[in-house]
Amino acid sequence: MSVVIVGGNERMAGQYEDICKEHGCKAKVFTKESGSLKRKLGSPDLLILFISTVSHKMVISVTQEAKRNQIPVARVHTSSATALRAALSQWMVS
Repeated sequence: MSVVIVGGNERMAGQYEDICKEHGCKAKVFTKESGSLKRKLGSPDLLILFISTVSHKMVISVTQEAKRNQIPVARVHTSSATALRAALSQWMVS
């Protein structure tokens, strides 16, 4: 399963990737908008948005791209490791 994480803290990007590996997922992490994210997203199985740490403009562009490519979006309000684990375990069951 491949996961794209948008938002979060820069210092925790490596930790986010490690948590995804624990759940058997391959992850791309974008904490900042650098260039066009639309091209960089690819076609993941799940898109995780950390709502509290991402700009509104970034949320709109990423969700539009996800909708266009029929990618499920998990909106997580905090950018903690525990919140990421909870979102992954919820979506892995579904």
